[in-house]
Amino acid sequence: MYGDAATVRKILTEVGDTWAVVGLSSNQRRAAYGVADVLQRFGKRIVPVHPKAETVHGEKGYPSLSAIPFEVDVVDVFVRSDLAGEVADEAVAIGAKAVWFQLDVIDEAAYTRARAAGLDMVMDKCPAIEIPRQS
Repeated sequence: MYGDAATVRKILTEVGDTWAVVGLSSNQRRAAYGVADVLQRFGKRIVPVHPKAETVHGEKGYPSLSAIPFEVDVVDVFVRSDLAGEVADEAVAIGAKAVWFQLDVIDEAAYTRARAAGLDMVMDKCPAIEIPRQS
């Protein structure tokens, strides 16, 4: 419902390879850490976005999406649903091509806004689960 198979495939295979992972820190127990590792193994450049701006998986971190000094293709969101809409709006503002809300991250109004702005969007799915299915 929040991302049909065609949209999932497009984001994972066509949209671009630079993924800003919002909520990614060096905490190896967090889901974002493992998902970012899988994305890297499938050839994606991950960009950690976290207030601490830590280097994770060898990639320099930034405190916000707007602080990233280069183009971002996909914004992968690992924050609570009540905070996710603001991140989706920031993704639109920086010119990202797609937004991906992780499992259990749902904000229908943000989905509508992002789609209206021309971005591809998926909610309540995990790219680490979906990406192996694309090859």
